[in-house]
Formats: sequence, structure tokens, C-alpha cells
Amino acid sequence: MSKDRRIDIEEVGAVTVVRLLEKKILEETSIDALGQDLFALVDRDGRRKVVLDFKAVEYLSSAAIGRVTSLDKKLKVAQGKLVLCNIRKDIFEVFQLLRLPLVLTICNDLDQALEKF
Repeated sequence: MSKDRRIDIEEVGAVTVVRLLEKKILEETSIDALGQDLFALVDRDGRRKVVLDFKAVEYLSSAAIGRVTSLDKKLKVAQGKLVLCNIRKDIFEVFQLLRLPLVLTICNDLDQALEKF
């Protein structure tokens, strides 16, 4: 794995599973690069069914959460869907404080997320 690799992509049928590889997504440059990688999946690659797997993520800044919500909006505009899974309890609590479970589809694990399509 190269140092600048932030995501791992796997196709599961018609769904693109994106595993976030960084444990700490806190620095602005890292968040910007991650956002570009994620947005390219929709804009450049035309992907419409995306699962974001947070299994490796231990810390997530509010700016990174903003990129996730922007990706959700981008997919909805393109008639696509974003599902999140494997979010640590402490990070999920932040999502709840921001009332994100009302607008984002969040599942406990990958199998459950894949069933949303």
C-alpha cells in the first residue's frame, strides 16, 4: 500500500464498496485529497451505488464529515445512493449529534449496507 493511498475500492455486483484506509482523517490536505477521490467516483467514473466502509477509521474531523455529506448530496443529484457502514461508536455519536442519521443511510456492517441496494 502506497503512503498516499486513502481508499480501497471493491466492486460487489453493481455496488462500489469504498474502504477508508486512514485511521485518522483530521488534516485538511488529507481531507481534501479524500474528497477528490470520493467525488471522482461519481463525476469521473459514473458510479451510482456506493458504500463507504469506516472500519479502519478511529478519528474523523467535522470537515471530513462534511465531505461525506457532500458525497451523499452528489450521489442523490445523480440518482444514486450512498450507504455508510462500520462506524465506531464514538464517531457515530457525533453523527447523531449532527442529526445525520436522518439524512444518511447508516448500517452496522457491510452485509447490511449491501442489502440497502
